[in-house]
Order: sequence, then structure tokens, then C-alpha cells
Amino acid sequence: MMTGMDNVEVVVAHDERATLRVGDVFLKIDPDHARIDAEVEIMALAPVPTPRILWRKPPVLALAAVPGTALGLLGEPSTASAKAWAAAGAAVRTLHEAPLPPRATKSNDVLAAELDRECEWLVSSGALPAGLVARNREIAVAALRPYPPVFIHGDLQITHVFVEGDALTGIIDWSEGARGDALFDLATLTLGHEERLDDLLTGYGRPVDVGIIRAWWSLRSLSIARWLITHGFDPDSPGCEFDVLRAAVRRG
Repeated sequence: MMTGMDNVEVVVAHDERATLRVGDVFLKIDPDHARIDAEVEIMALAPVPTPRILWRKPPVLALAAVPGTALGLLGEPSTASAKAWAAAGAAVRTLHEAPLPPRATKSNDVLAAELDRECEWLVSSGALPAGLVARNREIAVAALRPYPPVFIHGDLQITHVFVEGDALTGIIDWSEGARGDALFDLATLTLGHEERLDDLLTGYGRPVDVGIIRAWWSLRSLSIARWLITHGFDPDSPGCEFDVLRAAVRRG
């Protein structure tokens, strides 16, 4: 319950949408009503713990806070236990085994065109050296292959997965939920946290192609960098997207 004494915390804010926290309530403000509709629909279908919807009054969606803390932060070592990471992996597998949702993610052709545009911008703007971009693009294209579609979260950043002790308590921010590539979810969750991939896969319990996960690390980092820069975020912060790209080149 919100009271007049609650502080307002800006969780994230940019020119597309904003999320505020007031006590134990999150207020998602999004002028795109279709995006809010899609998030509500996908949460209802997801077979894993999701935030409880308190009320809706467009453009605002009010959600109850998920107990626990985020699995970690991009750019910082995760202090969550190996068992907590395994619990996250088990939940992701449960999601991936669920009946397919109605919406599909972008096609590989669309993703390839976006990758070309973003790589060109990264070089022409001087944001990254041409050689670093070219090598990561070579790695990234491996992700754009045929795959069996599954129910994915679509934006499974480490800050969207909450745990308490060794148990998963909830997964938030479902606006990108759709039919898509299972390895994209696994890659998004471990972006910048390669050292926790084995823990995650222990809980996932299914053999996966780690090379494709690494390809998604490169593809996501290349494709999102311009958006981050133009919205006031810094992909060159320690442990973030540009470090992911440099690590890929060092890995060979």
C-alpha cells in the first residue's frame, strides 16, 4: 500500500517509458498502450513467478514489488549463490518448455539488417575501433541461425531476476515476451557474467551450444550500444557491453 510518506525512487527513465518505485509498488509509465497490453498478457501466460498486477490506468501499470533482490547488476560481480543461479536456470527452462505465446520476436533477417546498421554507426561515430566491431560482427552472425522457437522472456537482464537466498522469487519486465530463441534468454541473463554461466546451465539442465550464447553476447552488445549512448547510459563502463566485446576478441 502506498502512503503519503513513501519516497519515490526512479528505477529507470528515458524518453520511451519510466518505472518508479513508491514503497512496495512499482509504477510503469508507458504511453504505448499496446506494449502495456502485451506485458499484461505475457505475464498471465508465463509459468514462473511474476509481479502481481495491482491496477491499470493507462498509461500507468501498477505492480507489487517482488520479494528478494536482483540476481546482480551489469558491471558488478554477482554475490548471489551458485544455487540461486541454478534456480534461475531451472525457472528459465520451465518458461522455455511452456506453450508458445502468440507474439513472435524479430526475424533473423530483421536482426541481421539491424546489426549491419549498428555496426556501421559504431565505426562511423568513432564509438569503437573498426577492428573490434568487425571481429564481434563475425562472432555475432552465428546467432542468426534456424532454431526451434520457445516461450522466451525477451529481455532477461540480470536485474530482472529476483532471488532470496537460494530460491528464485520472481521475474519482472515482460514487455518483450514472445516466441524466440532460448539461447537469447540465457545469453542476456549472463551478459557480462560469463563466470556464472555454468551455474545457470546446471539449473537449466539441458545441453546448449555455448558458442551460440557467446554469439548472442556480441550481437546484443553491438546492437544495443547506440540506444544506450543516446539515452544517457554508458556501455563503456567497467564490465558492461564494450568490455563484453573486448573479451570476445581476447577469447579468440
